[in-house]
Amino acid sequence: MSKRVLILCTGNSCRSQMAEALWQTLGNGEWQAESAGSKPAGYVHPLAVKAMQELDIDISNYESKSLDQFREEPFDLVVTVCDNAQEACPVFPGGGEVFHWPFFDPAHATGSEDEQLVVFRRVRDEIRERIQQYLDNPSTK
Repeated sequence: MSKRVLILCTGNSCRSQMAEALWQTLGNGEWQAESAGSKPAGYVHPLAVKAMQELDIDISNYESKSLDQFREEPFDLVVTVCDNAQEACPVFPGGGEVFHWPFFDPAHATGSEDEQLVVFRRVRDEIRERIQQYLDNPSTK
């Protein structure tokens, strides 16, 4: 039986979407990943989609979801990837650990699309590295 992880952010448009897909991929079938936002943006950022496509991971059909739809579901792990989500993080009746892994919000990147994409790639790679560290050694927060 696979373990379940919920990745929370504010808008669920960038960081948490990339983290969901990366965890699903890196988890090799041992994990079921979901993501949600405390205030969902209603879309997945196009540059998040583009950054993930560079890794041959397609998130173009992902949707921005509210954490409300997951409140009653059990998770083995809840990971907040921004400070706002940490503050809004509910207590999940299903138990599980809660980790806070803050990452810069690439949606705040400025400049040309290429310059913004550099930031999305950097955040994507930081998220991937952090997830891989955890999967390699689950006692690491």
